[in-house]
Amino acid sequence: MRILLVDDEEELAEPLQRVLTNQGYVVDSANSGDRGWELAQVGEYDLLILDWMMPEKSGIEICRDLRQKGDSTPVLMLTAKDTLDDRVTGLDSGADDYLVKPFELRELLARVRALLRRVPTAIATTSETARLSYGDLELDRENQLVYRDQVAIALTEREYQLLEYFLLHPNQLLSHEQISQYIWKEGEDLPTSNALAAQIKLLRRKIDRDRQISLINTVYGKGYRFG
Repeated sequence: MRILLVDDEEELAEPLQRVLTNQGYVVDSANSGDRGWELAQVGEYDLLILDWMMPEKSGIEICRDLRQKGDSTPVLMLTAKDTLDDRVTGLDSGADDYLVKPFELRELLARVRALLRRVPTAIATTSETARLSYGDLELDRENQLVYRDQVAIALTEREYQLLEYFLLHPNQLLSHEQISQYIWKEGEDLPTSNALAAQIKLLRRKIDRDRQISLINTVYGKGYRFG
């Protein structure tokens, strides 16, 4: 597995690169956003670990520009920013996961393993389950495509899984724990309520667009209901 680590903090990047290498990964590193962007475009990596704040080109900009080019390489964002709006911004750029500094190395390694385990899986479907729909919203499970009013909607892997879970349980009250256990796979630490709220906010923004009524309803203190 090849990893690209882009972080301008040498006191963090160097030991992190050693730890990842000792775990058996092939690790390339860059200490500036511009160099990281160059490597990300020419190298075939299985995972990108990007620092949010860097000179020249930030990790957010690298991630956003890669997604605009159609690059779906998993991205783990490292940052000292930890407000809900910050998390939304990071995830909205296309990042797959988000780790706040300072962090324990074992937590980072667990997130790395979880992201690297994510590979496209074929979903056995029947004519009844190949497509899930609610009103004008449709999810094509076989091709992992989402449409609303016949307009395609681009979702990240976690946003897709979240919407799929909601469509499998329409009009049901789903707790934070139920949703998190479906989206965050075995071996991953379950997210904080803020992390889940950030994912919900991003999914709402994409599937609701300018509509006044959201399909995802918050049941305060309990969870969410779809529909």
